[in-house]
Amino acid sequence: MKYLLLVSILLFNFGKATAEDSNDLLIIDLNSSNGSSIGLNNFLWQKRVIIVFADNPEDPNFVGQIKLLRTRPTQLVERDVIVFTDTNPIPANLTRSKLRPKGFSFILIAKDGKISLRKSSPWSIREISRSIDKMPLRKQEMKLLYKN
Repeated sequence: MKYLLLVSILLFNFGKATAEDSNDLLIIDLNSSNGSSIGLNNFLWQKRVIIVFADNPEDPNFVGQIKLLRTRPTQLVERDVIVFTDTNPIPANLTRSKLRPKGFSFILIAKDGKISLRKSSPWSIREISRSIDKMPLRKQEMKLLYKN
């Protein structure tokens, strides 16, 4: 029930959350008033989380990463991915304080809540998908998909 409520809030109340023309890939700005109150534990065992950090929204790596994420969003949606962005280091929100990025940072968090990948440069959908597909839980998911 908590999860349904959270999804409803995400879909209807986030001014900066966008799913336009991206086959429901949800991108949430942690700097927005609603985004800052979301804890990553809310997605434990439900979603894989990508967080893209930068020191400002004009950072070329940040802009490039967001473009890459929007190129083939269905591949991320199929892998249960939700994307968060944070381009304001001051004041540091709880997520930024916990993960301590320096400048541009791309972080992939598995469904079990562990950091699976941390990169200081943009990653393509192909690289992200391959990394996710190597995860043990994703392998189990694929087996179940192919059985049916």
